[in-house]
Amino acid sequence: MLNNKTIFITGGTGSFGKKFIETVLTKFEPKKVIVYSRDELKQFEMQQFWPDNGKIPIRYFIGDVRDLERLKMAMKGVDIVVHAAALKQVPATEYNPFEAVKTNVLGGQNVIDAAFQSGVKKVLALSTDKAAAPINLYGATKLTSDKLFITANNYKGDQDIKFSVVRYGNVMGSRGSVIPFFHSKKNSGIIPITDERMTRFNITLQKGVDFVLQCVENMWGGEVFVPKIPSYRIVDVAKAIAPECKHEIVGIRPGEKLHEEMITESDAMNTLEFDDYYVIVPSIRVWSKTKFMNDSSGKKGRPCGDGFSYNSKSNNHYLSVNELRELSKTI
Repeated sequence: MLNNKTIFITGGTGSFGKKFIETVLTKFEPKKVIVYSRDELKQFEMQQFWPDNGKIPIRYFIGDVRDLERLKMAMKGVDIVVHAAALKQVPATEYNPFEAVKTNVLGGQNVIDAAFQSGVKKVLALSTDKAAAPINLYGATKLTSDKLFITANNYKGDQDIKFSVVRYGNVMGSRGSVIPFFHSKKNSGIIPITDERMTRFNITLQKGVDFVLQCVENMWGGEVFVPKIPSYRIVDVAKAIAPECKHEIVGIRPGEKLHEEMITESDAMNTLEFDDYYVIVPSIRVWSKTKFMNDSSGKKGRPCGDGFSYNSKSNNHYLSVNELRELSKTI
């Protein structure tokens, strides 16, 4: 799938980017992997593991997705783009709203425009559960970004290019996530809990990468791919990480939900269910929904019924305290 291909990843020095690059270099023989990010220190640190010395097919570009001309220069000769760059910390984006718009919305459109002008074949953008029925600015910008990538398929004409989106929940152990935060508070004897009722989706970093690779292979263009993943209760995470600590209820932060949703009831009419994932198909048809349902990578899909939604609270798979404890040891 990725053998002899040039792969370009925005936000390539982040948690996802590093694991994605590790997986690609381990499992495939790419022609080149291009890391595009704006943090020179993180790129320097990555080069200690994967040096740009001609022995490993990797190249590093300092650049921002806000800079269209830089993107076009860096994308020359690229076959596949994985767009992972984003401003994603909810409190920070609530306080600095237009900065989030410039990176997540305008930056997303820049990636689309650069891909069109560079002869790219596939573009897969990473989304978030917060983009479904968003109540915070981060979610709103990512929903807008999702719409931009999906609708890019409508005006590609006869150009051989596909745009799709992957949406999944909280990545266990990623920068800013709850498990590292609880570990940092463990020695204080008190774990801050926003709300005891809170639930979240959960996916490991490796499973997130594997799902993205699966979607790159199977994408038709226009889909939003949603993996079937477990949920957890925030209090169970606290018990798993620091069972001896007391819980202090501190209240929900600005822009935060009690429960996360990846597919809303409004999306249900355009949602297909497969064995281990869902697909929200484009509302403006660019291909046959029936053919996709019966011919997508050899797997059979089925429409989701009216009133269906995919919510962390109503999920039928919850991680237990013991499962969370074991998973946290792998981070």
